[in-house]
Amino acid sequence: MVIVLQVSMKLEMKDSPGQLVAALKPISEVGGNIIAVIHQRDPHSADDTLNVQIVLELHEGRINELVSLLKAEGVHIQRIGKERLLYRRTVIMIGHLMHTDLSDTIDRIDRTGFAEVSELSMSMPAINERSSSRLTIKSVTQNDMEKAIAILRTVAHEKDLLLIEPLEEIS
Repeated sequence: MVIVLQVSMKLEMKDSPGQLVAALKPISEVGGNIIAVIHQRDPHSADDTLNVQIVLELHEGRINELVSLLKAEGVHIQRIGKERLLYRRTVIMIGHLMHTDLSDTIDRIDRTGFAEVSELSMSMPAINERSSSRLTIKSVTQNDMEKAIAILRTVAHEKDLLLIEPLEEIS
């Protein structure tokens, strides 16, 4: 399975004509898909360097090649971050969440290796009343997201919880 990552980079390069193209060309060469480029000159900068932030999608196995190509172009990588979980969906669960072991519910998603609960907020009005929880799940692929939601449906049925889905979907 090919894993696509979202990569965020902060690059430093010479502030001279053609340098931005020199930084973008290696991304194209390794099959990267550029999502955003933030390039702003600082007229008060004392040195002759320029900072550029780039967000792109790239196959996981191509990152080292991209780094080598950028260095060969004289581009300094100040920061690089990778996000493997590109798909996100938010749901609400209502019921006796604490009495039915909320940590077990979360673990069933997190144990998969392809999805995880990335955010959790909860409202508990009283100990014997139903509580509600907003869960955000991230996954590697859209298909993995469907599998994770199917797990939540099963858990909701087993534990007599109401599952409201999806509130949003971002990919």
